[in-house]
Amino acid sequence: GGVSGTFTDEKGNFKLVTNQKPPFTIVISSVGFETQEIEVRSETDVIQADLKPGASLGVEVVVSASRVPERILESPVSIERISSLNIRNAPAANYYDILRNIKGVDVTYSSLTYATPSTRGFNGSGNARFNQLVDGMDNQAPGLNFSVGSVTGPCELDVESMELLPGASSALYGPGGMNGTLLINSKNPFKYQGLSFQIKQGIMHTDHQQTSGPTPYYDWALRWGQKASEKLAFKITAEMIHAVDWLANDTSNYLAGNVAAGQYGNVIPGTPITME
Repeated sequence: GGVSGTFTDEKGNFKLVTNQKPPFTIVISSVGFETQEIEVRSETDVIQADLKPGASLGVEVVVSASRVPERILESPVSIERISSLNIRNAPAANYYDILRNIKGVDVTYSSLTYATPSTRGFNGSGNARFNQLVDGMDNQAPGLNFSVGSVTGPCELDVESMELLPGASSALYGPGGMNGTLLINSKNPFKYQGLSFQIKQGIMHTDHQQTSGPTPYYDWALRWGQKASEKLAFKITAEMIHAVDWLANDTSNYLAGNVAAGQYGNVIPGTPITME
């Protein structure tokens, strides 16, 4: 005998390739459902399975934040996990915006796609003490020494899950994890195959303070995964965002000058209290 495995698509269809000759047994399982066994007696048998809901103890969630795969209930550190289902159902512009809804997380926005999270202390534009790893690889900008939000992250359609370690995680990921660590796991092309396309749209600047009227927001994402052989698979992803970013229009700390008279303005000295 032997063991072969496969996965279903979003509609429940699957394809199983095996050298085992009938009769053999197929075991179908899924989290939250009872396991079902189906005996295949002929190569022409039509297989259809209806899984019944079953009780789950909640120990099926496996994380890798501690460097080794383990159940989340047995992890020695606190882990906040966001699955692909949470990302798809979240009322957020992109998957990175979901972080601000997690307890104890402070997110500072410097632009539409440049968000800086922190789980300890004060935050600002660029957190050099917050690790961000994509499939185990540090994606911080070499010249900046910190990760530039989701600018260099994976396409939203290619994100399988995110694992956030609030607080210090220096023991596992070095001194850069003093203010937390974010692990982004992309989808395996062996498991997630086919063409996916996603469109998001909305409106921005509805308060008319920075623009003359509301502006549109568009987000197009594309992913294609293909298995070439048992040892080779590839994926292609692309994403484009078209929107009007926020505009800096607060000039309370700046003294404008007359350019024609050679006065180019300067910053008003003092603190926000003395400038009032």
